[in-house]
Amino acid sequence: MVVEYECRDGVALIHLNRPERLNAVVPALTDGLVDALTRAAADGAAVVVLAGRGRAFCAGHDLKEPEPVETVLETRARLERIQDVTRLTRRFPGVVIAAVHGYALGAGCEFALACDLVVADEGAQFGFPEVSVGLSVTGGISRLLPHLVGLAKAKELLLLGERVPAVEAAAIGLISRVAPAGEHEKVALDLAARIAARPRVAVSLAKRVLDLGLDATLEEALATEVDHALLTSLSGEGDAPREEFGRG
Repeated sequence: MVVEYECRDGVALIHLNRPERLNAVVPALTDGLVDALTRAAADGAAVVVLAGRGRAFCAGHDLKEPEPVETVLETRARLERIQDVTRLTRRFPGVVIAAVHGYALGAGCEFALACDLVVADEGAQFGFPEVSVGLSVTGGISRLLPHLVGLAKAKELLLLGERVPAVEAAAIGLISRVAPAGEHEKVALDLAARIAARPRVAVSLAKRVLDLGLDATLEEALATEVDHALLTSLSGEGDAPREEFGRG
């Protein structure tokens, strides 16, 4: 199982489980995450905690996997499946908390930032390497990131692709809080228990009222990102950088 799920006392715990590949994204992981988020809503969970097994939260797309042989329509369907992770996270009636350690890069960073709260181990690193390997962001980041850190900083993060340590990420508003080494999941679960004990309707409305302005054009951002991702996948510009990245 590349995604693990359990639900207890109103808190659903989802683990990305490809530790041998730093939980890098492949279609099976995306499908598992979509299924787990859907199941959490069906189970009536008040809070979801999303974490990763092994040495990292998620190192982004698995560039060591063979390039899929697919039509443009198949590529679009695969990209839309990734967008569904953001859609389900944002639509979830309760709170979704990311518990991040190690790397949260590319799609992994996108998964984390789609969540309502992000708790990071003090050694965690965040980043968007897409441009450097000839790819384009997904997950609503074109809409979400400027709201978190401002337009100028968002452009810097995407254009340069530099990794941001957890303390700096908290300072610029990218994440919610930093936890001591090895405590990220415990801190996230403690927050989840506190939120789950609060009136559910009030919690849901508090999340919704803050997201209303942000989500007004999120669907447009998601659609545009798929168009851009299709263009970059067809351009061939990323072949050499991805080979270099994979060797690293």
